[in-house]
Amino acid sequence: MLDQIAAERSNHCTVVLEDIVKEFNSSAVLRSCDCFGVQTLNIIAENQEFEVQREIARGAGNWVDVHIYDGTNSPGLKCINDLKSMGYQVVATSPHASQSINDIQIEQPIALVFGTERHGISETVLKNADQLVKIPMFGFTESFNISVSAAVILSQLRNRLEASTLDWKLSQEEQVKLKIKWCTKIIRNGESVEAEIRRRILEKE
Repeated sequence: MLDQIAAERSNHCTVVLEDIVKEFNSSAVLRSCDCFGVQTLNIIAENQEFEVQREIARGAGNWVDVHIYDGTNSPGLKCINDLKSMGYQVVATSPHASQSINDIQIEQPIALVFGTERHGISETVLKNADQLVKIPMFGFTESFNISVSAAVILSQLRNRLEASTLDWKLSQEEQVKLKIKWCTKIIRNGESVEAEIRRRILEKE
């Protein structure tokens, strides 16, 4: 099963959550990342600590890499700059955007940013994002719940990537490293076992 799931993992898309207040929202997004094969979740925790509700996340924290940006020295800007340095286009979400999620170009890696529940994305993200998009809606309510928004956009992007000819999944080498990391987390004394395996590999070399 590890082989099958690792083969479907991708870092072509990553998700950024900025100061999410409600734990069940961030936990639900973490779970969606796992379900859609998104390997990395980035947390901007400038004003809100990141907490996982296990009942909501359903163990997704074991499988998705979570990078936390906190502290007082512009963690949001550092997160965005780090992602841009890795080649990501930063796509922020807002119900007031003029462009649709259908306008996202998928050739370049995508970092999707979701802002806090009440106020949305911060001015820092707004000024530094490459693109601002919204989910088309046709009712009276102005916006979706953040976890629903993330799931809708990730589903749409996953379908578009599946239909493309892009090389968007993890390489074989990346898959091997990921499977080792997963095993280290789930087996007893995993770190010790990993260290022993690496020692034996080095001896053979």
